[in-house]
Amino acid sequence: MAEKILVVGGGGREHAIIKALKKSPDCGEIWCAPGNGGISYDAKCKNIKSTDVDTMVGFAVEEKFDYVVVAQDDPLALGMVDALAAVGIPAFGPDKAAARIEASKVFSKDLMKKYGIPTAKYETFDDPAKVMEYIKAEGKYPVVIKADGLALGKGVLICENEQQAADGVKEIMLDKKFGASGNHVVVEEFLTGPEVSVLSFTDGKVVKPMVSSMDHKRANDHDTGLNTGGMGTIAPNPYYTPEVAAECMEKIFLPTIKAMNAEGCPFKGCLYFGLMLTPDGPKVIEYNCRFGDPETQVVLPLLEGDLLHIMQACTNGTLENEEVKFSDGAAACVILASGGYPVAYEKGKPITGLVDGQLPGEENVTVYHSGTAITEDGTLVTAGGRVLGVTATGPRLTNALSHAYEAAEKISFEKLHKRSDIGLRALKALAEKE
Repeated sequence: MAEKILVVGGGGREHAIIKALKKSPDCGEIWCAPGNGGISYDAKCKNIKSTDVDTMVGFAVEEKFDYVVVAQDDPLALGMVDALAAVGIPAFGPDKAAARIEASKVFSKDLMKKYGIPTAKYETFDDPAKVMEYIKAEGKYPVVIKADGLALGKGVLICENEQQAADGVKEIMLDKKFGASGNHVVVEEFLTGPEVSVLSFTDGKVVKPMVSSMDHKRANDHDTGLNTGGMGTIAPNPYYTPEVAAECMEKIFLPTIKAMNAEGCPFKGCLYFGLMLTPDGPKVIEYNCRFGDPETQVVLPLLEGDLLHIMQACTNGTLENEEVKFSDGAAACVILASGGYPVAYEKGKPITGLVDGQLPGEENVTVYHSGTAITEDGTLVTAGGRVLGVTATGPRLTNALSHAYEAAEKISFEKLHKRSDIGLRALKALAEKE
């Protein structure tokens, strides 16, 4: 039966979700709100802000959607899934109470402390003077200071010394650089080790992890420059061995699901585990209550199951019976960004090399649109900091990477910026293993 589906959001992650949903034989008409220019090649777009819960729910009722995928953190934190449930529309994603696992750093850190889930040592504060007392008393640098609420992934400061810590506290708590997110802060120990992202499907009872991935957050080569939303990803992550996976399932994944149930806010949807493989074993750096961007752009291309069925099983509590299988190959995504990102950049630059948003004649390559628009005369132009994600799959990571970079060379726009070393750390790790 063809289902009419709405995906809420408008970036590369949403594009990857839409491309994967379209493979399902039960996927009928598919919409995206607000969507973007490039997404409009694959779905009908409706310009509704993803945070405008009332308008979005009204639209869902009016259009009689069978299923809604709420892909972005803000609408989840605002309770869009609850609002859809209230009008009888099933949705993928956690309700407002469960979305706190990402929307409040204090909630998630306290949850981990209470249920013994391994994470960095931390304390929470709402008084700036007390923060500095604690940091001086601990006397360990670098130290991490995080704004409590959602700050678009940017409310985390790594301070190398006391002066930087004092400046950071001033920036977050007194100057309110991240607004009300900075009323409470979390101060935590700095962890070292390889980072791994593991997205997982859960219906609140069982957890079915997806293939692991590695993000590259810094703007420039050799992990220099400012932190961004992500400049590229690879999957699977070579540091995430079957032994590590088993340990994470036992000590982190299942205990988190049980903890959320015990707190009376069962989590259904995609739970993202940001992990650090420390010398003392895997620890949680952060939880996200949704698919990561750009991790989704390498994880979903490797999915062999039916994404629509898997998502509906998460909503219905029947995930146990659903096969979640990933191919043995690898995927690599290279982000093409606007020059100047993540600070100031220009928009509206024409993009060349694509036909209907994709690279003609390329097998195993998909171009995901993060920030594109289509002008009145039909020209595809840049409309964001991260513009496109060029993803290639292959039998091994070396193939996927070289193919993604070759494909990326065929696309151009003025002041295009990309990193040239995505996946190099992973290749090095693979070489050390052999």
